[in-house]
Amino acid sequence: MVAKISIGSSLYGALSYNGMKMNRDEGRVLGANKIILPADGHIDIARMVENFNLFMPKTGRTKKPVLHISLNPHPDDKLTEQQYEILAREYLDKLGFGEQPYIIYKHMDIDRHHIHIVTVNVNEQGKRLNQDFLFRRSKKITTELEEKYNLHKAQREKISPDTPIRKIDPSGDIKRQVANTVKMVGMRYKFQTIGEYNAILSLYNVKCDPADGKVNGREYHGLVYFATDDNGKTIATPFKASRLGKFASRTAIDGRFERAKDKIDVAPTKRKVADVIAHSTDNADFIAKLKEHNIDVVLRYTEEGRIYGVTFIDHNTMTVLNGSRLGKEFSANAINERFNNPANAPTDTPDVATPIVVPPIEPTPDDTGSNNQSQTGTAQDTQTSDGQQQSTVTQSVSDFGDYDLPIPGLDLFQQGQSFNPDEEEFRRRMQRKKKKGRRPKF
Repeated sequence: MVAKISIGSSLYGALSYNGMKMNRDEGRVLGANKIILPADGHIDIARMVENFNLFMPKTGRTKKPVLHISLNPHPDDKLTEQQYEILAREYLDKLGFGEQPYIIYKHMDIDRHHIHIVTVNVNEQGKRLNQDFLFRRSKKITTELEEKYNLHKAQREKISPDTPIRKIDPSGDIKRQVANTVKMVGMRYKFQTIGEYNAILSLYNVKCDPADGKVNGREYHGLVYFATDDNGKTIATPFKASRLGKFASRTAIDGRFERAKDKIDVAPTKRKVADVIAHSTDNADFIAKLKEHNIDVVLRYTEEGRIYGVTFIDHNTMTVLNGSRLGKEFSANAINERFNNPANAPTDTPDVATPIVVPPIEPTPDDTGSNNQSQTGTAQDTQTSDGQQQSTVTQSVSDFGDYDLPIPGLDLFQQGQSFNPDEEEFRRRMQRKKKKGRRPKF
């Protein structure tokens, strides 16, 4: 059993969160202490706050008096509602909060049912309860309860080099899945830009956006992660990198960009992509043949259907490469002309009938677009030899950047931008064309 403790200042916020679950028929109240529960089961949040305030001083020095605790038994532990309540009450007694006012909720919003507890850590005299080694004591208590009631012991999920990366399962623990995906992608793949980073994350229905701004006069440069569905739409509240771990932070990811520069060899990927392009009849054939070589490709389209971004994900060399890094003939513009405008396609497409000499290639500017583009479109899954899921994602520029950030405080930040010379030039050309077509005003 895993216990998670959050200490905060908003009693109304904690009660509202659980009330929202009840309104969706995803939660119910199992019991309470010193809190009057209505006979009809209808929970009035304002009335609950008043009940709590009866046992709290009007003024006090404790700035964060609210504890929001979740108890998460192992999925294989099938417990009755009475057993859930017994666990919650015994846990609070051992933690020293048994005499405090509290409410116990059961959540059924995911397959693994679990308990939420809202209580306060100050007594009627305004004195704060003992919080020394709170998390250490909590861990000891959950271990004792596991042994007493013969529950499955909580085990930290171990990530090994051969652990498969899977798409986000909406019915599971989304935060943990996002964290594991980010950690494993960072451990295994090499990339040099946010665009390339997002390309590999998109295969597993995760998206990352920079968040830049100021808080209390201090500049902030962070990252925000999203869980999405196969169409790239956000399915859960986004997570700030700090909630996932240091490995997900802006500093950690920027460090991976720098280290990747000296480790990436584009030659193997370039040879395979050149061979596929030479023998592909159309866009779909190009994607299918790349998959046969264990390479995924992320294509980005304008509303008119023009390819304006292409990123290759080579699972053999574990590298993520924008098309322009392989060479001009692999850029988004070249790929678009090849498959969308065959008559204008270059005649010097690499011919694999003769040996290809690949000189050392210096990285060229990113052609994937702005860093905070949301990934939309369709995704097709395949299985690699090690059981890892892969997808080829096609995206539409029309939906990029359209999302809300419901995390408190995130409204202080603005999305970060990345400059892409190729795309900026393309957009300027398109704007000039539109201007030429306008009639003069008199």
